[in-house]
Amino acid sequence: MAVEELQSIIKRCQILEEHDFKEEDFGLFQLAGQRCIEDGYINQLLEIIQDEKNKTIIKSMGWNLVGPVVRCLLRGREEDKREECFLIFDLLVKLCNPKELLLGLLELIEEPSGKQISQIILLLLQPLQTVIQKLPNNKAYSVGLALSTLWSQLSLLPVPHSEEQIQADDYGLCQCCKALIEFTKPFVEEVISDKENKENAKLKDELLKFCFKGLKCPLLTAQFLEQSEDVGNDPFRCFASEIIGFLSKIGYPVPQIILNHGRKKRTWDYLEFEEEEDKQLAESVASLTYLVFVQGIGIDQLPMVLSPLYLLQLNMEHIELFLQRTEQSIYSKGLELLETSLLRLEDNSLCYQYLEIKSFLAVPQGLVKVMTLCPIETLRKKGLSMLQLFIDKLDSQGKYTLFRIMASLNLLRYLVIKDNEDDNQTGLWTELGKIENNFLKPLHIGLNMSKAHYEAEIKNSQQNNQVASMCKGVCSVTVGGEEIPTMPPEMQLKVLHSALFTFDLIESVLARVEELIEIKSKSTSEENVGIK
Repeated sequence: MAVEELQSIIKRCQILEEHDFKEEDFGLFQLAGQRCIEDGYINQLLEIIQDEKNKTIIKSMGWNLVGPVVRCLLRGREEDKREECFLIFDLLVKLCNPKELLLGLLELIEEPSGKQISQIILLLLQPLQTVIQKLPNNKAYSVGLALSTLWSQLSLLPVPHSEEQIQADDYGLCQCCKALIEFTKPFVEEVISDKENKENAKLKDELLKFCFKGLKCPLLTAQFLEQSEDVGNDPFRCFASEIIGFLSKIGYPVPQIILNHGRKKRTWDYLEFEEEEDKQLAESVASLTYLVFVQGIGIDQLPMVLSPLYLLQLNMEHIELFLQRTEQSIYSKGLELLETSLLRLEDNSLCYQYLEIKSFLAVPQGLVKVMTLCPIETLRKKGLSMLQLFIDKLDSQGKYTLFRIMASLNLLRYLVIKDNEDDNQTGLWTELGKIENNFLKPLHIGLNMSKAHYEAEIKNSQQNNQVASMCKGVCSVTVGGEEIPTMPPEMQLKVLHSALFTFDLIESVLARVEELIEIKSKSTSEENVGIK
């Protein structure tokens, strides 16, 4: 019945021109074709599609059958039926309108969840690539739409962490990463072959977005096998190598991305990246930095003249980002990147002025968080060893600066929380008056004066920015009576703002200490009144 119904529709449409097909014809064709598949008349459907007389009809309407055919393949029917379904699918990809087929395939990719995501992606990637390459125009938009859809689905899959999970690949993420690289390669080659083509310039932008999405997911959380093992068996290392290779081929080599990140100078040809760099790209660039400096992927692209101190300063912002995250797979990378960066330095060689930079103070705070909150003992110990290593690299003034205020305030906060005034086991409450007069109040005054001074310096620097640029873009700043080596105005402003952040950090801890003292003192007073 279904076959006769389909043949009747086709017979009626054969005498019509393509532009005379009605919407009703499309619906009837789809329903009849779907019933043929469901009722097992797959061979008859194949013969209808192969018939040269039906070529125009299949070109216009055939894409409606892609969904039913793909679902039939995923259900895993008898082997002979599967072969016929594959033949039908191949013919539809070959004969149908590529624009309609593209949208149909992307809808199918968006449908599944769980383990079916990888199954349908692996099934449709090759046909999807073929369809896009057949498009007469707007290829860049179509590639971008396809890559965005694929990435959105793949980002839903859990990332395997252990070697056993990677080998099992239960959700198929590792297979999909490999297949996605093969899907993307022809479009990368297209950009390389004709760089002057305007359409290829748009295609380059779409590929750039894809590479940065890949750096974020799955590579930000992915764990890598030991480098001594066969690297060819590590799917995430292979994926990372290919992504970094793509970036170089389309005109964004590792040095350009890593060394220019965060600078005011224009880095990207793609305006959206320029505007959203701080918000959207920070994690991707941090992931890339880890791959280069810890895993050694693409490190040969970096110039050998970069000093260890410069590389540390370059990486601290990314280390801070890693340590701010709560996922063990991410902040563990921060520990590895910090270790790699610090081991390049001589002991006592890190000048105390670097603690004026926000990330250089935030990273020790992040290490303390790992040491106290991380549930994994090995990582807690790693956090402690990294803090000790960081301290070893500071000069004597740096060590003093790091501990003089923050350590004292944190110790005081701990004692106030643990030692009640009635118990007074530490003698804290006996000496509280002296502590307030000789430490807390002067610290308040010092913080207010320092903040006012730095705010004035920032205002003055901004007002004189134009003059500074006329003087070859170099100016100096004095801290504690000593002149910091000359630096560009932009860097000076960054240092000054980082100092203000440090003062705000100290002020917040100070406020918390005073709040705890007030709460504890009030509680004790109320208890004493109750006793009387």
